[in-house]
Amino acid sequence: MVDPVPSADRSNQTPSDHVAAVRPSDVAAMPDLPANLGDLRGSRWESMPVKHEIRRNAAERIRRGMPLFPHVLGYEDTVFPQLENALLAGHDIIFLGERGQAKTRMIRSLVDLLDEWMPIVEGSEINDDPYAPVSAHARSLVAEAGDETPIAWVHRSARFGEKLATPDTAIADLIGEVDPIRVAEGRYLSDELTLHYGLVPRTNRGIFAINELPDLAERIQVGLLNVLEERDIQIRGYKIQLPLDLLLVASANPEDYTNRGRLITPLKDRFGSQVRTHYPLDVETEVAIVEQEADPFTVDGVTVSVPDHMSDIVATISQLARQSPHISQRSGVSVRLSVSNQETMVANAARRALAAGETEVVPRVCDLEALPASTAGKIEIETLEEGRDEQVLDHLVRSAVLTVFRERVRPETLTKVVDAFEGHDPIETGEDVPACSYVELLTDLPELGAPVDSLVGEQASPGVIASAVELVLEGLHLSKRLNKDAVGGRAQYRSRG
Repeated sequence: MVDPVPSADRSNQTPSDHVAAVRPSDVAAMPDLPANLGDLRGSRWESMPVKHEIRRNAAERIRRGMPLFPHVLGYEDTVFPQLENALLAGHDIIFLGERGQAKTRMIRSLVDLLDEWMPIVEGSEINDDPYAPVSAHARSLVAEAGDETPIAWVHRSARFGEKLATPDTAIADLIGEVDPIRVAEGRYLSDELTLHYGLVPRTNRGIFAINELPDLAERIQVGLLNVLEERDIQIRGYKIQLPLDLLLVASANPEDYTNRGRLITPLKDRFGSQVRTHYPLDVETEVAIVEQEADPFTVDGVTVSVPDHMSDIVATISQLARQSPHISQRSGVSVRLSVSNQETMVANAARRALAAGETEVVPRVCDLEALPASTAGKIEIETLEEGRDEQVLDHLVRSAVLTVFRERVRPETLTKVVDAFEGHDPIETGEDVPACSYVELLTDLPELGAPVDSLVGEQASPGVIASAVELVLEGLHLSKRLNKDAVGGRAQYRSRG
């Protein structure tokens, strides 16, 4: 099938649960759209089930080597092959994974695999196919007007419906109900036109998504059985059968199967594919996601530079949290933790730089002390001891700093640094120590130059040098080669001798 509608960039449109039909007369840039059923028959447009449409477009992207989900990282060798198989097989899909694993983002990205424009019978509430109308309104209009039946066009962004499953969701929300206002207008109760369609039929010939499916009451889940298998809906006692054409996608957290709710077996059985998601498997992927998702800090007259070692520390905190026995792994440790921590770290560095009158914002180890505020609400610590939460968070940060220090600083550059502290005055660091003081320190203690250069290079700015110096000093302390005395926002590093 060839799409008769010229391509247009509408990626910024918000998906809606309602049909957003466009009349050809309203689209000046697209004058060649068929305006009625006769013109549509004379065009090259062919009716196609939505799953076949998605399969065709997905196959074309795969053939061209184009990613199906370019804004989702870390799934190239694990999740995406499963998902591509499901789409090519024409399956309804359930995504299973902990919070913050891009399930909703992938679901919403499926809209891009639809044709850009789709014709419907004008005025249809359920996206009636002009060639095979199913609603009473569309059938009567086509029977009466024939080839003169007016056609409206729906953009792919309006062919997506989404519902967050909540315990108070009613079958009327999803399937439909009798509209008392239409009855009051004079229609007979037995008239099909008195029906108010729910979200599912309004997404006919599109994609319908249900998030947190197990939270849906079991009696409501039963109402979806026909939608998934027989592909129709029945409302109240009406003798109607509306054959629906849609791709049904759902998401669920693994613990939801037994804790908050239960996914009934017949419904689970009707999904063709179950795709298991996961958290980033390495620090590099986590850092890439943070760089993509974090809100950039912008203030006039200020430049922001985040050294690689600081981004690695933020990502490593999340990686270690996912392995910690003190943190609930059932609820998971979302990538949102890394994103929030990165933003908080940069914000603290900016506050420090602005107070000192500096124009360069570069996070340091001392800025990590601000992370408990962005971390505590995103993890569930499993402890009964009061005050234990702070210890767990502090241990995570220290472990992340030590891990990155060992990975990024060559051990052979450190021996001279430790020896140089013998007989040297303690070195002070902290929020109120300006970046230029760290540059002067390299002159006073030249042995620090080698590990700092290995971290950030010889031409680094003062702010970046300050960040590297703090990592070297803190790393030497955590590896028990220097002593540290911390008071308030200041820290002193001295020899262990």
